Amino acid sequence: MKFYRIYIELTNVCGLSCSFCPTKELPSKEMDLIFFESVIKQAKYYTKEIACHVVGDPLTQSNLHDYLDIIHSHGLKAMLTTSGYFLKKHSYDTLFHPCVKQINISLNSFNKNETSLTFEQYITPVIKLCEAKLAREEELFINLRVWNLDEMMSERSFNETLFAKLSAAFHTSLSLDTIYTERPKSIRLASKILVHFDNYFEWPSLKNKNYGHGTCQGLSSHIAILASGKVVPCCLDCDGIIELGDLHESSLETILSAKRTVNMLEGFKEGKAVEELCQKCSYKDRFND
Repeated sequence: MKFYRIYIELTNVCGLSCSFCPTKELPSKEMDLIFFESVIKQAKYYTKEIACHVVGDPLTQSNLHDYLDIIHSHGLKAMLTTSGYFLKKHSYDTLFHPCVKQINISLNSFNKNETSLTFEQYITPVIKLCEAKLAREEELFINLRVWNLDEMMSERSFNETLFAKLSAAFHTSLSLDTIYTERPKSIRLASKILVHFDNYFEWPSLKNKNYGHGTCQGLSSHIAILASGKVVPCCLDCDGIIELGDLHESSLETILSAKRTVNMLEGFKEGKAVEELCQKCSYKDRFND
């Protein structure tokens, strides 16, 4: 069994309260370095890439460099996903660590939080990060996420301000009307710097309506390991509803060969969601069109 990537949650703390994210049900937790390395030692037999988040923001960790050193020492690549609020906590030597393959910044987090920061105060470190990447000729990708293109165009005003800023910073033209009409997946701003577009999505919850069966990329392209050590089948199960096992108690090999895991995987191959949470997840519809 191989995965495109494994999500390992360094912490389930993101430092914000975005309206498009679920309310965190689990107590705040960070994965200590000793346990993290034990997880990496197992994960490297199943993947070459570690995404350092599930619902938490890895940049809230002051010792982020130490985690990246461990990933690098085992020959793996890392992906960092952040709100962008904590970029200034870290040096460029950390953010551009040799193991970092990509940095994703969720720009629509700015207008979905109660914050004392102005838009300029928020976006300036993001632009400076991009400028530093180009000046240093770093090979990693920076992916600026604008995942708010809902059908009601409720974020049009914010996006107009955002696109104007990005257009000026990168000497390009981001047409608001064209983007809403043509819905491109991404637009290149500079070398390996992209702005990526998508819609808001509904997080899976046992409180959701039942969306029925279907297939999914959970247990196929990826799995996730929460800060608590719980292994879950997908990166959207941030509360560990489908706990396949706990790495404090069992090996990853044992967990991935367990009956519950196998049943889920076999079900997806037949277009059947055997777990209740999967039946109440609308995100899987993206793989069933």
